[in-house]
Amino acid sequence: KPVHRRVLYAMLDSGFRPDRSHAKSARSVAETMGNYHPHGDASIYDTLVRMAQPWSLRYPLVDGQGNFGSPG
Repeated sequence: KPVHRRVLYAMLDSGFRPDRSHAKSARSVAETMGNYHPHGDASIYDTLVRMAQPWSLRYPLVDGQGNFGSPG
């Protein structure tokens, strides 16, 4: 989906990479909303959480640290 691409591109552009330390999700959301998706932050947060959940996608695209929901 377009919002998934925008979040991933914003994270890559901002330097949020797997070989670096974790960053707060608010920074990723702010970068995405400021540069690529000026439609509000709710859909960006939902997308970011969904990309971190291992039961939601076949391959998790984001390494979530902390509480990103439960499968049940």
